[in-house]
Amino acid sequence: MIRLLAPAKVNLSFEVIGRRDDGFHEVRTVLQAIDLTDEVEIDEAPEISLTVEPAGAVPVRENLVVRAAEALREAVGPSGASGAAITLHKRIPVAAGLGGGSSDAAAALLGLRRLWGVDGDMSLIYGIAASLGSDVPFFLRGGTAIGRGRGDVLDSLPTPVERFAVVVTPHEHADSAKTARMYGLLEPKHYTDGSSTDAVVSRLTKRFPIGTAMRNTFMAVAASAYKSYEVALSTLATTEADTALLAGAGPSLFTLVDDAAKGERIMTSMATGDYEAHVARLLGPWSSDGLAAT
Repeated sequence: MIRLLAPAKVNLSFEVIGRRDDGFHEVRTVLQAIDLTDEVEIDEAPEISLTVEPAGAVPVRENLVVRAAEALREAVGPSGASGAAITLHKRIPVAAGLGGGSSDAAAALLGLRRLWGVDGDMSLIYGIAASLGSDVPFFLRGGTAIGRGRGDVLDSLPTPVERFAVVVTPHEHADSAKTARMYGLLEPKHYTDGSSTDAVVSRLTKRFPIGTAMRNTFMAVAASAYKSYEVALSTLATTEADTALLAGAGPSLFTLVDDAAKGERIMTSMATGDYEAHVARLLGPWSSDGLAAT
């Protein structure tokens, strides 16, 4: 059996530059993997199947894990792949802007590559990952990276000097279509030139704290999308959090800290009936064999 961790991510910067000719949006983003993780178990089987624990945490039909497995099997052909029994242990809050579904798909691709003995470089895996979603390629290596284009053209960056992220997820229903709705709320006045992302990259490369350089374009419209947003942001501001940012398309928020004890205090302040809160370590990149579960 192959057991891999599927880490969540936060966006240290997320800017929408404009609309592309293909209908997608051009973005500049800095992605950061964190050790809030799902776990993917893969074993040999005659057919592809997916079991989710706890049951009902996410749908099985049309799950990105199944789509990833089927796409890889189709690409390598019947002589190179058969089936797999996949079990997904969900821990990352669902549809919260943390990339859990994309990470699960990437972990499945890396695990199945090993199970089925798929030879050659990673170009096939990256191609399938990009077809599944703009965040999926990032999770093939993780760490810290700047994303361009749809967010899937990646270059690695140094890990921030801040070592932890406190992630706060409001108990608010959000579904997989909310990212499209967030983009739909944006107007040309919300588009930026990528300079905030450049500032984050500069601080990372110079080994400076990121601090107030973080930016997320979606924060301009988040109050229209999430009833919890303004209260959650103001509540987080009453803690020791220096700067709070929307995680991806939300509704999760996060703040960076360089001290675990400070992170625990912020988490304790926010872990109420209205919020789920975690202190997560920032992760460096992993190998093309994936991030092994221990």
